[in-house]
Amino acid sequence: MDLLWQQPRRNTLVTWPNDVDQRLDILVRAAIAAGEQASRSQILAALVATAEASPDAVADLLHAYRRLPADALAADNERPDLPTIRTPGPTRTQ
Repeated sequence: MDLLWQQPRRNTLVTWPNDVDQRLDILVRAAIAAGEQASRSQILAALVATAEASPDAVADLLHAYRRLPADALAADNERPDLPTIRTPGPTRTQ
C-alpha cells in the first residue's frame, strides 16, 4: 500500500511570526515525548493533510489565528516537560 507521507516531496517556503515557528518546535518535541519520530515538515504535513477543507472551517481557523494576542504562544516557549531536541543545520536566530 502506498502511503501519503512517503510520496515525492516539494519544498515550500513559509514565513510566519517567530512565536509560531517556536510553536512548531514545541509540537515536534511533544511528538517525540509521545514516542514518535517526527520532523517539522511531518508535523506541518500532518496538520495540513488532516485539516477540514470546508470554506467555513478554513475561515474559522483564519479568524481564530488572526484574533490571537501577540503573546498567545509565549507560555509554550519554555517547556521543561518536553525533551530537548537538536535540529540539523544552522541554528535559527530569533
